Amino acid sequence: MTRSHDIPDNVRNILVVMTDQHRVDTIGCLGNPHARTPVIDRMGREGFAFTNAFTPTAICTPARASLLTGKRPGKHQVLANPEWNIAYRVSIPEGTWTYTQELRDAGYNVGIVGKYHCGHNLPDKFGADDDTFWGAENPVANEEYVAWLDERGLPPVRAHDLWRGKLPGGRDGHILAARLDQPEEATFERFLADRAITRLRQYAADWKEARRPFCLDVHFFGPHLPYFLPDEWFDLIDPADVELPESFGDPLIGKPPIQLNYATYWSTSSFTNEQWKKLIAVYWGYVSMIDFEIGRIMDAARELGVLDDTAVFFCADHGEFTGAHRLNDKGPMMYDDIYNIPFIARIPGVSAVGASDDFVSLIDLPATVLDVARLDTSLVEDGRSIVDLTRGGEVEGWRQDIVCEFHGHHFPLQQRMLRTRDFKLVINPESVNELYDLRRDPAEMTNVYASPVYDEVRRELATNLYRQLRERGDHSFAKWMAAMTDFDVPLANTARSDLDGVGTE
Repeated sequence: MTRSHDIPDNVRNILVVMTDQHRVDTIGCLGNPHARTPVIDRMGREGFAFTNAFTPTAICTPARASLLTGKRPGKHQVLANPEWNIAYRVSIPEGTWTYTQELRDAGYNVGIVGKYHCGHNLPDKFGADDDTFWGAENPVANEEYVAWLDERGLPPVRAHDLWRGKLPGGRDGHILAARLDQPEEATFERFLADRAITRLRQYAADWKEARRPFCLDVHFFGPHLPYFLPDEWFDLIDPADVELPESFGDPLIGKPPIQLNYATYWSTSSFTNEQWKKLIAVYWGYVSMIDFEIGRIMDAARELGVLDDTAVFFCADHGEFTGAHRLNDKGPMMYDDIYNIPFIARIPGVSAVGASDDFVSLIDLPATVLDVARLDTSLVEDGRSIVDLTRGGEVEGWRQDIVCEFHGHHFPLQQRMLRTRDFKLVINPESVNELYDLRRDPAEMTNVYASPVYDEVRRELATNLYRQLRERGDHSFAKWMAAMTDFDVPLANTARSDLDGVGTE
């Protein structure tokens, strides 16, 4: 735990802004010269960015449950989204430890505004004021939102120019984008930001008058597809400025067949290259619209005089394909497109201005929040505070790689991944395993798992992943991996029962 005197005495408050299904390469300060994200870019100029930040799993509910509980998905066992309940737990059980309850018990005002998506046990069960809304996408039929529109004389949600592909047999596919028949000030993003500002005003008053600190989480539903935007944001980005992802033409040869099935599911072959550029431009426009609303929240914090007393964190629950590898959305593929996430920290008096390629996880955020609050970070089982990393130096014993997991979305499907700076290993029990040489193939186009040239690398990575799975308590997967992967482990570690140890050859 960081020593209290390492953080200025006045920095007690926490503001966490999280987007949903947000690619790293949509943000200016993270490498996109055509992005229009001035607010997030300012965070980057004033704070510290992590270029190797990863989600523990690229699916909304399990990732968000990891954020709240500080546990990897296999431990908290909230493994699927409620909308696609595949016989997994989809709610955080009451009584589960969360960083929000820990802060509340320490005297904090704690609130979550926006997307929650962690089941029927809502934030008020875990110590937080509940300003959340049900659903995976913008809940535009929500009664409070509809009333908010009526009170302001704003038009209801209607849309035209729907973008959807074609499924086999010529059937209409999923809606990917549309033009809203609303101005920006009527969007759900504006409504959500207004709610956040109202809660921020309440908390800021308590801080100013009674020195009661606060932690406010603001979770936007976007830029999760479908991209429903007013014209000015739909057309903000010129498609001519968009370069198709390097992996756009991935033939998916030598990879798990499920990837081709998902390409069909999202009807990605229905669009021309020019149409894809427009879809990507619309996605970037969605990011820009959310950036604008984040700016309103940040401006309110400045006007209320609390920004210099507040550690601000910007992150996402996971990424998005948007044409990469001929895919959309997310699913049983462990590419960086959906596992690498934006992560920026601005801690007044602590964080340097710069960036780091150290491996950090979304699960590190609860430990970091507790660190800012001068609470016990060891309560977070699977994460570590990044406060010292934001100073720009090295932290002794910091991880040199990252392990991620997946348990299924539309159906149960197990995957585990080890990502180093140079390589990525993905174990797929139902199909072929994957190995990518990120030095030569950063777009992860060529699976070299079966290449003899990489035999030594494959064995080293497999041994490392196996060891970490054992340490994490992921024993069942480790046993499967030991039997089905080319590396040697002691029999005692793979035994199915005590009977394995009593026989002789």
